Amino acid sequence: MHTRLNQPELLANWRRDLQRRTFLRGAGLGLGSVALNLLLGGSASTGAAPTLGDGVLSELHYPPKAKRIIHLCMAGGPSQLESFDYKPKLKELDGQPFPASFTAGQQLAQLQNTPLKAFGPQYEFRKWGTSGQEISELFPEIGGIADDICIIRSLYTEQINHDPAHAFMNSGSIIKGRPSMGSWLLYGLGCETESLPGFVVMTSNSKCGGAQPISSRQWSAGFLPSRFQGVQFQSRGAAVHYIGNPEGVCQSAQRQLIDEINQLNRLAASRYQDPELETRISQYELAARMQTSIPELTDFSSETQETLDLYGVKQPGDGSFASNCLLARRLAQRGVRMIQLYHRSWDHHGNLKNDMGIASKDVDRASAALVQDLKRLGMLDDTIVIWGGEFGRTPMGQGNGRDHHILSMCAWIAGGGFRGGLTYGTTDELGYRAAENPVSVHDLHATLLRQFGIDHKRLTYRYQGRDFRLTDVSGEIIDAVLA
Repeated sequence: MHTRLNQPELLANWRRDLQRRTFLRGAGLGLGSVALNLLLGGSASTGAAPTLGDGVLSELHYPPKAKRIIHLCMAGGPSQLESFDYKPKLKELDGQPFPASFTAGQQLAQLQNTPLKAFGPQYEFRKWGTSGQEISELFPEIGGIADDICIIRSLYTEQINHDPAHAFMNSGSIIKGRPSMGSWLLYGLGCETESLPGFVVMTSNSKCGGAQPISSRQWSAGFLPSRFQGVQFQSRGAAVHYIGNPEGVCQSAQRQLIDEINQLNRLAASRYQDPELETRISQYELAARMQTSIPELTDFSSETQETLDLYGVKQPGDGSFASNCLLARRLAQRGVRMIQLYHRSWDHHGNLKNDMGIASKDVDRASAALVQDLKRLGMLDDTIVIWGGEFGRTPMGQGNGRDHHILSMCAWIAGGGFRGGLTYGTTDELGYRAAENPVSVHDLHATLLRQFGIDHKRLTYRYQGRDFRLTDVSGEIIDAVLA
């Protein structure tokens, strides 16, 4: 029979629990169980809530094709008309008034109420591989893997400004507080490593213009427990700051401190049933393991010169996209579920021809090398690599650049059961709107989850009285792009 305690009794019990002898006795038992559990390869967390390595899905909905995903985010919105969607008709109309029938009543960004002129593609295209996929001359290395990638030309989005468009691409919503795709994956599947975060993010910049800030909300866990959020690694220098112990603090002393702090956290967790206390416990343990795993992860001395040259890495940890791509492969090998690399160089409202040339050189070799390297290591079959931005660019000119555009954009995907050598969908003759087989962001998310064995309609989280999901209330699996 449950007896309701009054306030003085509750206070007395709380004081008793914190008495020195009670604490030391509990800490001693906790140290023994934690040490035994870690020696047996388990998790240090002993609370009732799921630990970092656990997902909520007891069984998958489909046979899985992928175990991990590397998202190459071209932040700023690369022009599809100079990359993967060639429009010879637009080239013919270069400098002429853009047909009003295309734009009447349509949402434009900075071109609203201005004379619209067609702006032809600034670079030539050619056919690549046995599949003959059309890819710009700006991307010869990606052209070299044309038979391994699926190009989606008919992708479209709903948000015309950078931050909400990134949020929509990541979480399927522009509302703050919604979980990102990487967080949904960790929530559903858990993580295959206990020595590294399951969701890692890195950023890089170009020497050209077009760099847009990236908010940390793009890898937020939203209303999911915060242990599922992405962790940003530094691209330049040490991947994680303060990874070593302070001077005068030995490993055993730090281990004792962590164990005693976590004992207090467990005491609180047993009373308040707050999932964030479990997050705190698991993150203390993860931080301790990372003191060993991070130096090994970022030590590229085991990589051959051939591999460094393949990616174009001049100096590991130099902040380049190439170095980040090689580190992404090493993270994938160690069980990290979701890896995002943001390259902030693609917002080309002006000087597009010059700046697009610089930005493409930053990413072309390393993007292709990542696919080639995963393939030769036997990892491409169960690793998804996706390349794309948050929106496309207008076929109308903005001086010598292009404005934001939501009705047509491109992305390519390799590995993880996607069909290589396929171009899916088309846009109209001027590249203004997705015409054949349009693909929404929700469709893309649904298809990606499908390859992890997840039915996007059945991975949900109840919050504020509603069952939320990554694809909100829409999204269809694009079977035609799957092998």
